[in-house]
Amino acid sequence: MQRLAANTVAAPRAARQATAPAALPVRAPAAKAVKKLPTGFAAARDLSVGGAGSVRAASARSVVAAAAPEKPTILVAEKLGDEGVAYLEQYANVDCSYDLTPDELKAKISLCDAVIIRSGTKITREVFEAGKGRLKVVGRAGVGVDNVDLTAATEHGCLVVNAPTANTVAAAEHGIALLCALCRKVPGADASMRRGEWKRAKYTGVSIVGKTISIIGFGKVGLEVARRAKGLGMKVLAYDPYAARERAEALGVQLVSFDEALAQSDFLSLHMPLLDSTRDMFNDETFKKCKKGIRIVNVARGGVINEPALARALDEGIVAGAALDVFSSEPPEADNELLKREDVVLTPHLGASTEEAQAAVAMEVAEAVVNALNGELASTAVNAPMVPREVMEELQPYVSLADSLGRAVVQCLGGTGVSDLTITYDTPRGDELDTRLLRAMVLKGVLETVTEQKVNLVNADYLAKQYGIRVTETTRMVDGKDILSNLTVSMGGKSKFSGALDAAGKLTFGGAVVKGAPFITCIGETDVEIACYGGVILCKQRDQPGVIGAVATTLAQDDINVSFMTVGRDKPRGAAVMAVGVDEDPSPKTLATLREIPSVDEIAWISFHTA
Repeated sequence: MQRLAANTVAAPRAARQATAPAALPVRAPAAKAVKKLPTGFAAARDLSVGGAGSVRAASARSVVAAAAPEKPTILVAEKLGDEGVAYLEQYANVDCSYDLTPDELKAKISLCDAVIIRSGTKITREVFEAGKGRLKVVGRAGVGVDNVDLTAATEHGCLVVNAPTANTVAAAEHGIALLCALCRKVPGADASMRRGEWKRAKYTGVSIVGKTISIIGFGKVGLEVARRAKGLGMKVLAYDPYAARERAEALGVQLVSFDEALAQSDFLSLHMPLLDSTRDMFNDETFKKCKKGIRIVNVARGGVINEPALARALDEGIVAGAALDVFSSEPPEADNELLKREDVVLTPHLGASTEEAQAAVAMEVAEAVVNALNGELASTAVNAPMVPREVMEELQPYVSLADSLGRAVVQCLGGTGVSDLTITYDTPRGDELDTRLLRAMVLKGVLETVTEQKVNLVNADYLAKQYGIRVTETTRMVDGKDILSNLTVSMGGKSKFSGALDAAGKLTFGGAVVKGAPFITCIGETDVEIACYGGVILCKQRDQPGVIGAVATTLAQDDINVSFMTVGRDKPRGAAVMAVGVDEDPSPKTLATLREIPSVDEIAWISFHTA
């Protein structure tokens, strides 16, 4: 099949493959596992990775504590469960000092090897500087690390760990509790009784047995809610475009599309992270698609619901009630209309607030901190570990490419979940190529599109396993001087853009570094030239006169500036894939208009933006 590509950066696909006819044996991921950080970073002047394409000099101290005759000192700056403190005291000198002012914290930190905080204490760049190189570990007793300057932590050679799994069951239980309280109008009935009333008819509720609930976000908490909902006799659906179908089916849960979940459900239980793609996910348009009388429970993130839109949906009777543990701003503003409604059940972010969960969080963060001080890598690390300088210098140009390929392939996924991921390296190095960093960066691109957690060399494989992703690495020997001539990422699963499918039916994006910049050079079976920055609209079309002009005109009408445009095709007037780089993100309406253009078969939007 003849291919004509406009301004293709790399050699034609056939030529590239001709240099690598056979694949070497698949790498065994376990063989690459790193158990401990190497020592001696001060002498080696190693580098650290803080994100896609960024390199920062490491401090003279390693994140790993060298063996010392004295116990390390750990500052516990906020209340921690007794179990966690007792565990720490077995291995370290523990200073429990709460409610420290910023100046008091900076005065203490230079005497500490580690500090454990919750959400109230900020570990800023000034705090790291005050640590004078001694501070090696910051432990966050909880999930979010917005109060820690991760860039400064990495620059100062300090590992940041959190406790992301300990409150899973507590959050699920709270979701079920809110569901039951909402259905049986418990808060209103309780308040009525305390006013001396006895109004049984007013507080007649609804049953949940036999009803349909959709879990929006089928991660750890969503899965636990599904288990409990099944036990209550409910039919359970789930929407999560990145969930493994096998995991859902094993639990008797049916994966459906977002619109199907809205239209078929009596209840929605929200468990998605707060990302650009999920912010205000529930808005006026969303609520119009819901089954009339639906009830909504949210113990995830407040920002996923547009609260004024929810109030309007309640007024219109589209939504019969809501139970909220999280809010767009916390605590919510006094004039928030939802605070005044009897059809809304409210709790002050209590998802993790059980004695057992707090004890589990305390133990999880305590163990992570002690392990890090002992020189062991923690799977809950949230900032990047050290990478040997020689490896970083060689692979640094490919870091952004790996991240971009991961982001591109997952955004073309059609909703069946990620089942397997194959990373292929075309290199003259063969098995001598250290691929751990690139593997982690591909997973970073895949996972940070769907989760709030920071992904790095330490936790990439762990998080991939949580999402049921099986990763395979293959090396193809090629001639050349560059350490890596091409990098290809393929993913199994249903595609929402068939133009990205290769001959084997897998979503496939290939790329190369050209003059120091990352480019996607292959989509499916089509050669293209796409710069990996900003955002790109992909268009599968029939190669006919006027299509390019119609696309450009539509974008101009919506005030969207085009940065580049490239077309790859199999033959004149045959099937083609057009990539349009844009400076502004297109709205759903713009994308819908593009799909209506004659000769346009499919449209997909890929964002290369990173947090």
